[in-house]
Amino acid sequence: MLNREAYEEREKELLAPYAQLSSNSLGRKYKEEPCIFRPSFQRDLDRIIHSTAFRRLEYKTQVFINHEGDYYRTRLTHSLEVSQISRGLARMLRLNEDLAQTIALAHDLGHTPFGHAGEAAMQSLMESEGGFEHNEQSYRVVTVLEERYPDFPGLNLSYEVLEGILKHATEYDNPKNLGDFKNSGYPTLEAQLVNYADEIAYMNHDLDDGLQYGMLNFDVLKNVALWEETFREASQRHPGAAEKVLRYRIISRLIHVMIDDLQTQTRKNLEAKKIKTLADVRNNGKDLVAISPGLKKKTKELKTFLYDNMYCHWRVVRMQEKAKRIVRDLFEAYLANPKTLPEEFYSKIGGAKSPKRAICDYIAGMTDRFALQEHKKIFDPEERV
Repeated sequence: MLNREAYEEREKELLAPYAQLSSNSLGRKYKEEPCIFRPSFQRDLDRIIHSTAFRRLEYKTQVFINHEGDYYRTRLTHSLEVSQISRGLARMLRLNEDLAQTIALAHDLGHTPFGHAGEAAMQSLMESEGGFEHNEQSYRVVTVLEERYPDFPGLNLSYEVLEGILKHATEYDNPKNLGDFKNSGYPTLEAQLVNYADEIAYMNHDLDDGLQYGMLNFDVLKNVALWEETFREASQRHPGAAEKVLRYRIISRLIHVMIDDLQTQTRKNLEAKKIKTLADVRNNGKDLVAISPGLKKKTKELKTFLYDNMYCHWRVVRMQEKAKRIVRDLFEAYLANPKTLPEEFYSKIGGAKSPKRAICDYIAGMTDRFALQEHKKIFDPEERV
């Protein structure tokens, strides 16, 4: 039987010396007996999957609001794609797959409904309370808001998982309040690779969703170098393939190209900086996990294209404005009369000077469809309360 201790010994044999071993975790805030069967990060992974916040990701949007159609990515499918890429990269680089996968599955738990539009509205509404940032909210979810254990709040996750959640950094993620992790040095390589896995996933699935929705097409995309290169290669490999099938092969190839470049460049960076241990990562870990300069230039062009042609498409902009209005309306209605909040959130307001944080927690935890239903219940006189 492969119990926890045997698994930890296997990690020592298989993982790189600069990987984060489960047995070397800095532990949990609240002391618990180790699991007999699972190493610490696998235990954390299970806690994330069984959390309420994780299940709600199924009905939280990426770019398209949930009712737009069943094909489009949600926060749940996005998180699963990030997890898949993270685990594959961790295996290639001999890093801790459990840690990478856990951070990946938890990285979007704090997102509001309606994607970045909802977050922008919440940030504006919470400005007087220190603002709103979804990484910080994800951290708040797993340390405070999840209520599943009698002896401690949150999920009591391992130090390295919490650090990876709070320090998650991409073009859309730039957390400022690092709390207990402010002086912990650079994050683990497992956490760093999740940052790039997130970008690889969203670039490619937004291309796929944009093509499916009709906002993008092959002709327009020919102006994007990275797409055109991959399009030519896929067309040569699969002559006569239907456009739908070809689209899938192009997206698959794009992901492969990005992953291959990332692991190659990361190996070069580790060698150039003489990274031998986890301490080396902590002390000299800036930009260790990275793509090559050539691919960086091409992905920047792709991101600009997506911004101009998809994220700023009039349909998306309309949906975003609707979303912002719904979040603002709900927030202001609850603030005007906190008694309209469910009892569990109203009771948390207590003697606090401002109920805004409890209202923020409540709305941030909503799915798209629940927020739409709540808005109808509060503002549509014919809708049953």
